[in-house]
Amino acid sequence: QVQLVESGGGLVQAGGSLTLSCAAASEHTFSNYFMSWFRQTPGNEREFVAAIKWHGDTTYYADSVEGRFTISRDNARSTVLLQMDSLKPEDAAVYFCAARITIRPATIRVAAEYAYWGHGTQVTVSS
Repeated sequence: QVQLVESGGGLVQAGGSLTLSCAAASEHTFSNYFMSWFRQTPGNEREFVAAIKWHGDTTYYADSVEGRFTISRDNARSTVLLQMDSLKPEDAAVYFCAARITIRPATIRVAAEYAYWGHGTQVTVSS
């Protein structure tokens, strides 16, 4: 079991930057969890954004954010960050932090495969 709390969302102009943070609380070591970010807009399913392996050695990105977003983690602080640069209006969404213990590579981008979720943080991008 792990509790996830996102922060750092807000309003930013197109072209600007934001850094989202996800703080985890668990009786288990944070490095046991494979961590991801998803986003969701009204009426749509949650969309994969980025993921990072247990010790941060491998990252994955959606094509739409590759080169603009960076995911990282600090296992000592039980946090995962999402640095978002060159933001576009289409990046506006509620961003969710998600965790799972084991993975099948084919399902990294599948929201239903994640057992633990935060409540989300709103990102608004003005044009």
